[in-house]
Amino acid sequence: MLLMRWSIAFPGQPVPGLLFVENLPILGPLFHETIGRWAPGGIVNGELYNMLGAMHGTIMVFLGIVPLGFAGFVNFVMPLQIGTIDMAFPKLNMWSFWLFFVSGVLMIYSFFVGTGPVQTGWTMYSPLASTTTLAVTNVWAHGHTWWLTAMVFNISASLLGSVNVITTVINLRAKGMSWMRMPFFCWAMFVTSFLLLLAFPPLEVAALLQLVDRVFGSSFFLPTGLMEGGQHLDISGGGSPLLYQHLFWFLAHPEVYVLILPAFAILSEVIPANTRRPLWGYKSMVYAAMTLGFLSFLVWAHHMYLTGMGTMMSTYFQITTVLISVPSVILLTGLMISLWGGSIRFTPQMLFASAFLPMFGIGGLTGLPLAFTFIDLALHDTYYVIGHFHYVVAPGTIFALFAGVYHWYPKITGRIMSDFLGKLHFWPSLVGMNLIFAPMFIQGMGGFHRRWYDGGKYFEQTSSASNWVTKLTSDFFGIFGMDVPNNLLGLNVLMTFGATILALGQVPFILNVFLSIKGGRKANSDNPWHCTTLEWATPTPPPHGNFTFEPIVTRGPYEYSVPGCTQDYLPQWESEPGKAATAPASTPAPVAHH
Repeated sequence: MLLMRWSIAFPGQPVPGLLFVENLPILGPLFHETIGRWAPGGIVNGELYNMLGAMHGTIMVFLGIVPLGFAGFVNFVMPLQIGTIDMAFPKLNMWSFWLFFVSGVLMIYSFFVGTGPVQTGWTMYSPLASTTTLAVTNVWAHGHTWWLTAMVFNISASLLGSVNVITTVINLRAKGMSWMRMPFFCWAMFVTSFLLLLAFPPLEVAALLQLVDRVFGSSFFLPTGLMEGGQHLDISGGGSPLLYQHLFWFLAHPEVYVLILPAFAILSEVIPANTRRPLWGYKSMVYAAMTLGFLSFLVWAHHMYLTGMGTMMSTYFQITTVLISVPSVILLTGLMISLWGGSIRFTPQMLFASAFLPMFGIGGLTGLPLAFTFIDLALHDTYYVIGHFHYVVAPGTIFALFAGVYHWYPKITGRIMSDFLGKLHFWPSLVGMNLIFAPMFIQGMGGFHRRWYDGGKYFEQTSSASNWVTKLTSDFFGIFGMDVPNNLLGLNVLMTFGATILALGQVPFILNVFLSIKGGRKANSDNPWHCTTLEWATPTPPPHGNFTFEPIVTRGPYEYSVPGCTQDYLPQWESEPGKAATAPASTPAPVAHH
């Protein structure tokens, strides 16, 4: 991301430190084999920019947010919250992990092959993706081949994981854990599992068919009459590029909610615990999550307005796209009202959770204009779309993931992460995120294309526009002696400055995670945040089999500040206020038989 932003802000200028890294004894040859050969003289060229763009999107979505937001949290937290000893199929879980691991190795390996990694965007649209670098006869030298192979492994891993989660939630809930006593975290992950199970197979089919097109010369996505270098391609033809787009987006819009629902799941635990209030509108939020999951399968073609669909079809997708904003607003509203009148603890996890709410709101509101064909025709493929999407998943979903790490870290390690380092992580992250993505809306409405590796330097009719934001940016950098132009190009420098702040802001988090394992303050109990859900009833960290007594659920998941109770929280496993339900001496603890 930083290399891309440098190329956009300072086109044609060497990246600071790139040549220095290339001359290092051990890292140098490795760096030259991956990125260095595409950056002659330390200057990012168009090819490298396209590679970085495609791999940034792929790695962040399929190797970053989904594995952490869904697989990581659901495997640790969900079995504890429903009171079971493990996932339903532990061996299937291990298969899921190793398939994911192999997909990551194959994806990163594509940096080392002859053509370099993919250059056709994380969407891999045919026919471009099916014909790029076809002159290279060694099929294993194609980054595209490795990308498609890695995605087949990645999708298979997600499918196995989703089956496991669905089975576990349905069959292994503890005694007394009825559906409406189940924490919203489990509900959101349950819906997410169905999205993965139903939406990922079309993309797996698309990846396999495109792989066959590239390797075996078929034409599932290649139409007749394609030309390259002035000559007709030697293909059978007859395929449909639009078929690939339909298969891809039938996954990729539910995929957006695969990214968002785990964020809401985490915040539904963090916010009540740090406001000491019940989750407002719990049942409404459950029904909203299910509605969101259903509607997410009916909106995919709003990504395809530019393909020339008829007015009847575009009207249908406009209606469903506007409708899907309703359950999203219900979820956001439930979390926001949960803050009202609360006794808020501004822990690091609460800072990230509270910042998520307005940031996700900005992402959602800026997405509404894109639902309409007329507006989308102007804004499609501009920085406006990039700003909208990233406000949802960067200061949105990723902030929620950080909140989850801070929240459950004591249960995982028995230690509490440093508050000071946590706040040192939060503020640069908040400032950096907004400096990167807010100016994108201004550039996008000015017509900036999302794939200009030179940041629009050679498109003066677009980039020469100015306004009060560009003037403020120019004056700000002028204080430090930098000559930043008073036009839309100047915002590229501002966004690169923001990206640098964001990158540096992650250093305290990395230090915090690893240093706190041994040096963090010890948790004073198994339930240091005084929470109400079942995961806090286990020893810290949870042993094999999780629970030392048979958990029996007697109430709902968010009983905070209950009138007449001597403490401000009433855990699900307590039989009566103030008295914990422990197993009789003669009752053996449950044992995991696998």
